Amino acid sequence: MHLLDYGVILAYLLVSVGLGIYFGRNQSRKEFFAAGKSMGWLPVGLSVMATLFSSNSFVMYPSIAYGSGLRICLFLVSVSLMAPLILWVFIPVYSRLNCQTAYEYLERRFHVSVRSLASGLFVLLRIGWMASATFAASVVLANVMQVSQISVIVVLGIVSIFYTMLGGLRAVMWTDVIQFFIFTLTIILTLGLILSQTELGVSGVISTYFEGRSNLLVDFTPSMTLEYGSWALLIGLFLEALSAFGADQVAVQRYIAARSERTSQVGFMINVIGMWTVVPGLLAVGVGLYTHYQQFPEEMVTVLATELDGELPDWRTNGTDHGNRMPVPEYYQSYPEYVAEDIRALNLQDQALPQYVRLHFPPGVVGLFLVALMAAVMSSIDSGIHSVTTALMVDFRDRHFAHWKPKTNKIEVLQDRALVILIGLLSVVLACNVGEMGDVFAIGKKVTAGFGGPLLALFIMALFFKRSTTAGVMVGTLAGAVITIALMYGASDWFSVWFWPIGFGLTMGISLLVSFLTGAQHQDSEAEPLTFWTVIQGRHQK
Repeated sequence: MHLLDYGVILAYLLVSVGLGIYFGRNQSRKEFFAAGKSMGWLPVGLSVMATLFSSNSFVMYPSIAYGSGLRICLFLVSVSLMAPLILWVFIPVYSRLNCQTAYEYLERRFHVSVRSLASGLFVLLRIGWMASATFAASVVLANVMQVSQISVIVVLGIVSIFYTMLGGLRAVMWTDVIQFFIFTLTIILTLGLILSQTELGVSGVISTYFEGRSNLLVDFTPSMTLEYGSWALLIGLFLEALSAFGADQVAVQRYIAARSERTSQVGFMINVIGMWTVVPGLLAVGVGLYTHYQQFPEEMVTVLATELDGELPDWRTNGTDHGNRMPVPEYYQSYPEYVAEDIRALNLQDQALPQYVRLHFPPGVVGLFLVALMAAVMSSIDSGIHSVTTALMVDFRDRHFAHWKPKTNKIEVLQDRALVILIGLLSVVLACNVGEMGDVFAIGKKVTAGFGGPLLALFIMALFFKRSTTAGVMVGTLAGAVITIALMYGASDWFSVWFWPIGFGLTMGISLLVSFLTGAQHQDSEAEPLTFWTVIQGRHQK
């Protein structure tokens, strides 16, 4: 790394800290948790996008495009299909009920026990998500910077905790906006560099990528084990996106911070437009990397040599000792046609982008790439610890231990900041100990699916099923989460995205059954359930 790269990194970290200090003046509880309900559509939209996009995504999309094709672009179809539900169902409900958290609605619909269960699931989901996202991106950062992975996690964690603790939600959201523009600029520069260093042109890059390969865009083969199968992506990512943008406090907190319901809706559409900009850009980077390494396979030989540590894989020895007599680097230099195939077979596609950065990025741009990754990591950490703090304070302390609530604003803010520090430190410790759970895609999906699918089903039951009962959703949500997590261990070869519809479907089925069995006792109740239609028609105000 060049001195200029370190300068870019230092400047970014100082700006992040500066925002925390600037917005940390004259904090109140409302300002700390909801930015005074004064945020406009631009910071709402870009903050939602930057936060839920995460560091996993920045590493994941080029890796998938390089190794497995472009079927993951069906994510954009899923996001577009679920957008109307967020715009016209979830945002209006939270806005018109004036909720402080998403889970406050569930108490008003069912019982405080349901609120506590949902908020608890969210806390577990988000802490696990923060740890996995931080771990995944820190691998790349550590490799490019040639420093220890633990050092990366600790430094970025401390900076994120510091500005979140001081500046509250306003600092988090404006930092997210800066982070969005940073990784968008980095994507554009990376594409420009790749195209400028090839003589094939855009059409040549595309034709090389598709040459001799099939099912790169869709594959509707019915299979639970097929990686990036189209059925799994369409169904699973639809549910994941609906859960992330509708039932997750990270996104809901940004809707609540908006100055109006309309502002939240416009902000969400800005988020969708941002997705349609950034995801294709990252996939295009993966396409360009594949074509580049097809032209210059020798550049990936060092990656293979490091992984194999002198021993060729079994499928290259052909049952003889011929391959073992030839050192790994020399073998692949003699047979370059095997490089791309073995990179994918050994699941090393995550190293394609970092290797390109090390070999081809000029001084300053390397620093910008690292800042983009840092921005993605920090947006995962800051939003996660802030939303978890909000859930713990509002859904648990204020609701169950109201006598612990301080009488002065100064002590309240001090307590909020102390909890931010504790949650942040817990997330950093977990990130340092995540270990190898698979590639970056599988890490994120497995960590969130066990809780995210049941949590989404709980909200769907509350909003649209008038006869759903407290007992039904409690039993269904708990059973759905437990069974889904058990299946992850029992069916470890299933494609990770399938656990989203599994968790969602199990929770819905069990909740409906138990609600039917326990619903007779509620049929004579005069109180109208607080469903979506009740809220939209304004009957909740009567």
